[in-house]
Amino acid sequence: MGFRKRLKDANRIVVKVGTSTLTYDNGNINLSRIEKLTRVLSDIVNSGKQVTLVTSGAIGVGVNKLKLKEKPESIREKQAVAAVGQCELMHIYSKFFGEYSHIVGQVLLTRDVIEDDHVRENVCNTFETLLEKKIIPIVNENDTVSIDEIENIVRFGDNDNLSAIVASLVNADLLIILSDIDGFYDCDPRNNACAKLLNEVNEITPELEECAGGAGSNLGTGGMITKLTAAKTATSTGVDMVLANGSEPSILLDILSGEEIGTLFVSEIKK
Repeated sequence: MGFRKRLKDANRIVVKVGTSTLTYDNGNINLSRIEKLTRVLSDIVNSGKQVTLVTSGAIGVGVNKLKLKEKPESIREKQAVAAVGQCELMHIYSKFFGEYSHIVGQVLLTRDVIEDDHVRENVCNTFETLLEKKIIPIVNENDTVSIDEIENIVRFGDNDNLSAIVASLVNADLLIILSDIDGFYDCDPRNNACAKLLNEVNEITPELEECAGGAGSNLGTGGMITKLTAAKTATSTGVDMVLANGSEPSILLDILSGEEIGTLFVSEIKK
């Protein structure tokens, strides 16, 4: 215990927000939450820290923009909707961050980033340059090229695992995944009244993976199992990870002040 205190010193932070955080239950964009999120992140950058935002939601926003009744079924339709949604998503982020005098840069990634050393180096250099210039990188999977997240085959899982890979690429001190759940429980709180929130996880055991099950929310593609996969990736590369509820974005400030909120997955290297 006691690892929370070091979160105060986290200088390079990756924050991941999922579709469920960015939209209402009816699928429409939750502008007030996005505005709060951009204000809090801008304030964190103003305090001298470096922030990278990993965001989902391109398909959800595209569905909304095109006034479709529901998410399309075919991959080609989903990719086309993602192309529209990604433009709209970046427009919204750029507008809100701009109101707080911050510039954003779009980074779209596919899985070959982690498989090709040359591509990986180029991406790392891009991140470093953006962060040096105090530009906030906004990262998403390139849905119009990659079907990994859309089909959820490779388990980037609503960008949970992608955010852990990004945290590794930028040598982050801390990854914060904002979800629609308060943290990691010893069993599914939706089905078990006795479910207990774990404050700190020092080792991801097979028992813990059993706890994760595979349930996800309706709008996103990521369930608890993808959060655990992300935690494994992050902690094995020296990055602490916190899983917390994103309904009130100011929670980020509480996490960074060392408060016991959500679940902290402690980095294996830093232990």
